Amino acid sequence: MNSKLLPTLTRKAKIVMVFCVVALSAGCVTNASKPTPESDSKPVAAAPAAKSTAGMDSQGNVIDPAKVESGSGQQVKVGEWEGEITGKPVAKSKFSRLKIGMNIKEATDLTGPPTDQGAYMTGKAWIPFYFGDDRHRYELTYKGHGRLIFAGGGMGDYTSGHLIWIIHSANETGYR
Repeated sequence: MNSKLLPTLTRKAKIVMVFCVVALSAGCVTNASKPTPESDSKPVAAAPAAKSTAGMDSQGNVIDPAKVESGSGQQVKVGEWEGEITGKPVAKSKFSRLKIGMNIKEATDLTGPPTDQGAYMTGKAWIPFYFGDDRHRYELTYKGHGRLIFAGGGMGDYTSGHLIWIIHSANETGYR
């Protein structure tokens, strides 16, 4: 190996190592503030989260399922799975037997094939070294019934995703 190249590589390696240490340690720093005597004596209740009404009418029916936002429905916990159900079920809906936490195969066995489907990444996909669930979502739309949103699973392995959001809507066009 060239003896002139070795010191350059070593110096570059040191710079890279210092950069990595600084970047990793920056994630360990917290912005904790010291409590004041006033904050110790007065407990502060968290403000209730305001439900979004985008895409919904005043009776809680979903008018435009494409505009409905997360948090606008009822939060549900089934076993270890948490999810949301938005809107009111359509009469004789295919969605009546669905449960939060079902995998895609179970759900499609009950509801049949969707009118349209698609996948998209969530913000968690861009977190370095994040290997947890919910890096992407998989959405199935059913004309006249609503939408089903699944989290987790691997791209190409859609049977391992789990149902996290049911959007009931008689106005669903069936296309994303």
